[in-house]
Amino acid sequence: MICFFDDCDETASKYEQRACFENTFLLHFSEILQEFEFILDTTVDEKVYVDFLVDKEGKITVLNIEKNSIIQEQIPEFDGIISRCLKSLPGLQPALKRGIPVNTKFRIPINLNSA
Repeated sequence: MICFFDDCDETASKYEQRACFENTFLLHFSEILQEFEFILDTTVDEKVYVDFLVDKEGKITVLNIEKNSIIQEQIPEFDGIISRCLKSLPGLQPALKRGIPVNTKFRIPINLNSA
């Protein structure tokens, strides 16, 4: 099961649907994050995990953002930015199971590197 964006071909193979979903998702995230300038006190090379749910109506809910104290201290607005990125995803459709929309959980890693 994979969610898909309106711009992705719903009749394509599962592999092509997944690739379209991932590419659209990453492009959107990258565009939003480039709007921000983060000023850090120290060099950061960390991985953050974001757990979110796409419900059967295509709405996104952030479940958890797993980060260490360095990110929390140096980028306190990080959770809000990630939530904004997810909630502004364009035309997201829910995953289907036997033709019925279903809830789908995702976990994405985000690499933060200031070097």
